[in-house]
Amino acid sequence: MAGTSRRAAVLELAVLGLLHESPLHGYELRKRLSGVLGAFRAVSYGSLYPCLRSLVERGWITELHESTPGALASRRARITYELTAEGKEQFQTLLGQAGPAAWEDETFDVHFAFFGRASSDVRLRILEGRRSRLEERLDTARAANRERRERIDAYTAELHRHGLESTEREVRWLNELIETERTAYGHETTSTNSIDPQHD
Repeated sequence: MAGTSRRAAVLELAVLGLLHESPLHGYELRKRLSGVLGAFRAVSYGSLYPCLRSLVERGWITELHESTPGALASRRARITYELTAEGKEQFQTLLGQAGPAAWEDETFDVHFAFFGRASSDVRLRILEGRRSRLEERLDTARAANRERRERIDAYTAELHRHGLESTEREVRWLNELIETERTAYGHETTSTNSIDPQHD
């Protein structure tokens, strides 16, 4: 999937998820996207409204036009967006997709934001997939560090160290979530991969 298409798909999932909670005006929806979902801190109307139009055309959401009484009646009516029955089904379908696309940096946070509406099996697959992806990243980064250790300056080395530590913290966090998920929902417990606290 191209980067633009992936961003559009993630935005659609986020919009459907927020409208699943309650109908929202465009401004309220943008504020929720910007304030609640880290991946969308800077979501623009230029990307939001084309997304909303597309969802309306596909029948996943509907527009409710609110007329303003009295002297303000001439002003443009506010539009509230509401999820349709088909939109609710589509949201559950998207939420149930637990493959590699749900593990990536730009998509994981949005899936995680709506974990409360996903099944335990889906949550576990995404958490384990994300952990596996990060552990691969750690292995690659450590190998690269060993090769270039003597060729980089102190500031670049510090930046690499910071990146490693951030990824290691997320892996530990994922280990805790996976263990909690397995314990709470009766999944068979398997040994979790641990990260080496010593940097190469």
